[in-house]
Order: sequence, then C-alpha cells, then structure tokens
Amino acid sequence: MQWYFVASLLTILTSSQGILTTLSQSNGGYKYDYATVPFLAEVFKLLVSSFLLWRECKNSPPPRMTTEWKSIMGNLKIVTTGIFFRLFLRRKLSNLQWMAIVLLAIGTTTSQVRGCGEASCDSLFSAPIQGYMLGVLSACLSALAGVYTEFLMKKNNDSLYWQNVQLYTFGAIFNMARLLLDDYRGGFEKGPWWQRIFNGYSVTTWMVVLNLGSTGLLVSWLMKYADNIVKVYSTSMAMLLTMVLSVFLFTFKPTLQLFLGIVICMMSLHMYFAPPTMLVDLPVTVKSAPESHIEVSVDRRTNS
Repeated sequence: MQWYFVASLLTILTSSQGILTTLSQSNGGYKYDYATVPFLAEVFKLLVSSFLLWRECKNSPPPRMTTEWKSIMGNLKIVTTGIFFRLFLRRKLSNLQWMAIVLLAIGTTTSQVRGCGEASCDSLFSAPIQGYMLGVLSACLSALAGVYTEFLMKKNNDSLYWQNVQLYTFGAIFNMARLLLDDYRGGFEKGPWWQRIFNGYSVTTWMVVLNLGSTGLLVSWLMKYADNIVKVYSTSMAMLLTMVLSVFLFTFKPTLQLFLGIVICMMSLHMYFAPPTMLVDLPVTVKSAPESHIEVSVDRRTNS
C-alpha cells in the first residue's frame, strides 16, 4: 500500500470528522454522551488491530513481546514537528523542505485569520502572555508526542498490528477511566456509564465513531511506514478541505484568507515532496568532445 494513498484517505477522513460531529448535533447540542465516542473509537481500533494481528499470526510466527488565536498557535506544531523530527530521529531535511514546512504553517494560519471587518484587528493579539506561552507549550508537546510515537513504532521490527493492540488497549483503559471519573463527579445521578453508553446514538453518531477509529488506524500506518511530516501535511490539508466543504454544507462564507491559505499550502506541498529537479533549474553540463591526440614519432640519432 502506497503512503500517498493512505495520506489522501487520512485527509478525507480527518476532514469528514468535524462535519459528521456537527451533523450529529441536535438543536446545538448532543443527545448522547460525547465522552463515549473516543472510548468506542479506541475499542473499534483495538478490535480491528486484534483481528488483523490474529490473521497475520496464522501465516507467520507470532511477534516478539516487547478561540482563533488558539487555533493559530496550534499551527506551531507544524514547525516544531520538523524540529523534533530533525533532533530526535536524525532525519535531515533540505533547505527547500524547511521552507515548505514554514509555508505550510503560514498557509494554515492565513486560512484561519478573520478579516478586520468581522472582528477587531487588535483582538487577534489581545490574549494574555500566559495564553501564548501555553500555546507554544501545547505545540511542542504535541509535536514531541508524535515524533516519540514514530520512534517507538520504528525502533524494532514488531508487527504494526501488535503495536496497535498495545497502544489502543491503553487508549481504551484511559478513556474508560475518564467515563468513570465523570460519573463520580456527577454522583452517579444518571447511573453508571455502561448502562447508558448508547443513549441518544444515531446513524450519524456511529459514523463519527467509525470515522474517528479509522483515522487512528491510518495514522498508525503512516507512523510505521511513512513519517510525521506526511501526517502533518495530511491533517493540515484536511483542515482546509473541511473549510471548503463547510461552504456547501453549512453557512460558512469563503474568505480571501481561505483562498490564499489554500494556495500557500499547495505550494508547500509541492515544494516538500517534488524532486529537486522539478523545483530548481539546474545548469546543463555539456561534455566536451575528447581531444584527439596525434602521435608523433621522433627518431633520435646520435652522431658517432
């Protein structure tokens, strides 16, 4: 399976996640407990990974057990991912690729900036300094987690499905703990979570769960066989695709910033993945014809 097919599918599923979540609402709210969605998504990923691991083991030996400014600050993880990618995984990026990563961050940020006619121009930078510091910290932690996950998945030859089973087992446990904590805080007024886990679920809600679970499986595949940069590009393009689809599905109005952001991101995509010969006109070296050598025989006679 080619990585660009998986990346394209991840872009589509990530884009549809926000749209499906919005469509699952009723009168601006959820009829179901949204905390159950990530839990069921983890269970779905665990079941799929367990099935694929079981099928793999049949044919091979078992594996060895071994608000606006907030969104803009979140785009820093695009650049910090590249930095941690270089520091921890020792992957060298060319100057063009670094420029492409910076352009991607600029493009996604541009698409999210509102015009001065919709809000005050000063409101973009009106958040307290603590907010910006937390935004930078969040971007660094997010990028570090992604790079470290890739390091763990590539450091040995364990099966991808076995690694997924380990990962999503912990995911299901922690999401279950979150549900128990919510019940404890609420004094168990609504009863235990397992008795009302499917309350209010509709077809759209199940699509949200399956979409979220499938997205996680695709991300793990990219972590194993591609890299974090491919995942960053996929999720960034998904955000732009979501904005475009929102124009037709909801009341979102396209802006000049959105158009410019899409153009910049497409330029970044081309700069990062295109071969250097397509980006730079290299001088054509003309081989000179080999010089013909004329042998001259010289008779040297000595007079006696």
